[in-house]
Amino acid sequence: MRRIPWTAALLLLTAGCTTTPEAACPAIGTPVGIGLTVPDPAGITRATLEACWGDQCVTRPADLFPETAAGATTCTGTGPDGSCGASMVPTGGLRGFADIPGLPAEPVRVTVRFDDGKPHTVTVTPVFSHPGGPACGQGGPQAQLVAGADREIRPR
Repeated sequence: MRRIPWTAALLLLTAGCTTTPEAACPAIGTPVGIGLTVPDPAGITRATLEACWGDQCVTRPADLFPETAAGATTCTGTGPDGSCGASMVPTGGLRGFADIPGLPAEPVRVTVRFDDGKPHTVTVTPVFSHPGGPACGQGGPQAQLVAGADREIRPR
């Protein structure tokens, strides 16, 4: 009977093994907080968000900026050397974000006040984002809100 040397046997055993390649993850951060979209901003120039959970509340401004979306796409060429581009165009809405340190991934009562100071309240549960995909780990918790026609606030 012929014997295989132990180094050759080990080589044969490991030759069939494969490893999963590591994910290439971007080195980007995720802001922790609450985003706000105001599609019809008539009379709105500013917003303040108060977020409450447990026994604490945090009040932060949500600086509002014109919202944009991708416009028409133009392409040149169809092969590997071709390229496409799109310009950003205003939507007419406003968009903002309030940084809220310590925001948990559990129900949070959020009160939004616009220029008139009237409170608009909703409960939302922030979720952890994955900016580089699930293989890259999670970022901080975020929630997204949208203001309706009567300034009522709802989760997006």
